Amino acid sequence: MAVHLALVRLASILAALSPLTALAQTALPTIQVGAHRAAPTARSHVSAPGRPVHASPQAPRVSPVVAAVGEPGPKPPPITASSEKFFTGKEVNALPFARPGDALEIVPGLVVTQHSGEGKANQYFLRGFNLDHGTDLALYLDGMPLNLRTHGHAQGYADSNFLIPELLSYVLAHKGPYDAQDGDFSSAGSIYMQYKDTIDKGFFQVTGGSFGYARALAVAPYRDFAGGSAYGAAEAQYYNGPWERGDNMRRINSVLRWSRGTQEDGASVTFMGYANKWYSTDQIPLRAVNSGLLSLWGTMDPTAGGATSRFSLSSRWSQIEGNHATRVEAYVVHSTLDLYSNYTYFLGHQDLGDQIRQFDYRTIVGVNAQHAIRWADVNGAPVETRIGFQGRYDDIRLGLQESVRRQLYDTLSNNAVGEGSIGVWTDTAVRWTPWLKTVAGARFDYYNAAVSSRQTLLDAPKLVTSAGLPAFLLAGPFNQGVKNAALFSPKASIIIGPFHKTEFFANYGEGFHSTDARGAVLRFSTSELADNDGFVQAASIPLLVKSRGAEIGARAKFIEGLDSSISLFWLNLESENQFVGDSGTTIFGRPSRRYGLEFANKYAPNSWIRFDGDVALVHARYRGVDVAQTLAWLDLITPDAAPYGTFLGNAPGNYLPNAIAVTAMGGLELGEATGWFGALKYRYFGARALTEDGYFNSPATGTLNARLGYRWSDGWRLQVDAFNIFNSRSDQITFAYGSLLPSDPLYLQCAAGVAPSQVCGVGVMDRHLKPVEPAAVRVTLSGPLNFDASLVSLPDRAELFSRLPN
Repeated sequence: MAVHLALVRLASILAALSPLTALAQTALPTIQVGAHRAAPTARSHVSAPGRPVHASPQAPRVSPVVAAVGEPGPKPPPITASSEKFFTGKEVNALPFARPGDALEIVPGLVVTQHSGEGKANQYFLRGFNLDHGTDLALYLDGMPLNLRTHGHAQGYADSNFLIPELLSYVLAHKGPYDAQDGDFSSAGSIYMQYKDTIDKGFFQVTGGSFGYARALAVAPYRDFAGGSAYGAAEAQYYNGPWERGDNMRRINSVLRWSRGTQEDGASVTFMGYANKWYSTDQIPLRAVNSGLLSLWGTMDPTAGGATSRFSLSSRWSQIEGNHATRVEAYVVHSTLDLYSNYTYFLGHQDLGDQIRQFDYRTIVGVNAQHAIRWADVNGAPVETRIGFQGRYDDIRLGLQESVRRQLYDTLSNNAVGEGSIGVWTDTAVRWTPWLKTVAGARFDYYNAAVSSRQTLLDAPKLVTSAGLPAFLLAGPFNQGVKNAALFSPKASIIIGPFHKTEFFANYGEGFHSTDARGAVLRFSTSELADNDGFVQAASIPLLVKSRGAEIGARAKFIEGLDSSISLFWLNLESENQFVGDSGTTIFGRPSRRYGLEFANKYAPNSWIRFDGDVALVHARYRGVDVAQTLAWLDLITPDAAPYGTFLGNAPGNYLPNAIAVTAMGGLELGEATGWFGALKYRYFGARALTEDGYFNSPATGTLNARLGYRWSDGWRLQVDAFNIFNSRSDQITFAYGSLLPSDPLYLQCAAGVAPSQVCGVGVMDRHLKPVEPAAVRVTLSGPLNFDASLVSLPDRAELFSRLPN
């Protein structure tokens, strides 16, 4: 009763403010790139100024997008944050990109790059996060999470190399932890990708280009198949790259999908299969390049590389019935990864080298379910509540081993992990007046992880005691156990407007990321002995780490065809703690804080030209004092250690390494559905600190890609893509840490036991980089693909030249 009286009083107060509603527009056109206004839904419907809002006849929304009404293609959902963005698959593919993962750079502020071979997951940067391979950026495809928790290489490892961009229906990007449906790894943002349910016409395309690039893709539809429609896609790709040790990347990929109905009221079943094998040129030390030991395209380990595979079967069922809407997604995924890397060269083993093998084999089963209902009216406006459930279980076998030219000799860790989670979430959207809407929600997550060791005495690391005797470091049986954790995360959003084609947003939310379950049960180091020849104690880390964020912003259409948004955000992370798979140990990071400004614009003055431009400015710092780093630095400035200079870059500080402060992207698209077309894409990310004291810094990187082509009316297309056309020699990624080369004077001193142990443990501090690939060109020919008796005609060459300007 008290709640009812409070709502009545609030409604009367808002009614008293009715003069303000005269400023409200009928509805702010949905902000999207080069698209048309979406039909209003329960979450975005407002009436004309000064008139009551009536319930929409449409059903509640459970699909990520609103079904198209009167126009082809998906339409965006109601926007609840100024930073939320929606892109159709056509918009994603309009700009040139070199890798499948690079297509995601259409999201403002997101940088996607690579520090290893072409089969390894990309490196992601967003909102001041060096996200590694996906630690705080959640990626989804057709409802399946791509982030892999407790992974052999990196926590949250999200491999998007199996993506076929031509099949994308849309990309929906959330930033910050403000939406109740966003769970693990979503502190920086969440990106939802959806493949098309149907393909109208079959097509093929072949691409060839610089450095041995070759790709073939075929997509064929099957109509009236088992009560619905289906299509199949097959892809094969080869790439060698500009490296002295070629990548020799071989990839095969396939998709089979059956569907009926729509995303909001229908069903689908999808199979995906993918395999990739490659060699990799990892980051190299700058001092080796400057001294002439290596070329910019050289490698320190020609046997580095890997192999990966992914197979999935997923399904979706959705239904609309009156004021109720339901959506259920289920999936099974099996993935494998074998990865050989060498990042420190001869730092740990002057005789054998530091190559490691990381492996991860897993099977995932999961389900996502949600139900939406319109259950009440406030001043004539519907109130919509969504309730969701997310369940997932990972059966994992993973480990870390030492090797020489892919020949294994030690096992630092070998584990079987069973990790399960359930998440329950809900939110309620109320439009109190034509100019005020609120969304309040929360989620509860529970995680349970069981870690068991498969390490044996024979494959345990062989060390030497202080007395010079051999010893086996069998730490595995002590680094196992069961951990569980739970978190409650509230969310809230306020949307005000529209006023003069402008809406204002305020958001708050709490999120989290899970950590590697091996780190949560860790008790002893897996790679070193104590001074008394016993185990080295290692502290465990929490299984879940909380984040808190807030954002204010606005979206506007002051000029016809111009969509602009500005967002001011703040994000606190309780800890940057993480288990480091490359070394088998944990890093206990301090709490961190990020705040920044994002400004995005999309301008389409007419049907044949469009501009895109965005810039992000971020300030990212640790909070508190790094006691462990301070003690390590003090060891490096002792009289016997200081002359070696290893203290440079190891002083305590508050910089977050590799947190990009400035990112910018500009795009230009020209052309109609047929005829000549072109595009330009410029990407920039600025210099940044590589160590927490700021001693080492990266250079800024800017690249320009271009596209020119022609589309025939009968489905043929010819295009030329050029990448890095100004031939930038900057870094596509760079790190700063200690390593050791046989050419370093320190190498012989460490091998002979002359240099202090703390110095040999650090090595030579240096920048380690992978350069931007040199200028390259790729040519693509695409045409219709039919399997009926009719012949496909070749493109009309006369049409191409007849459309040239006089």
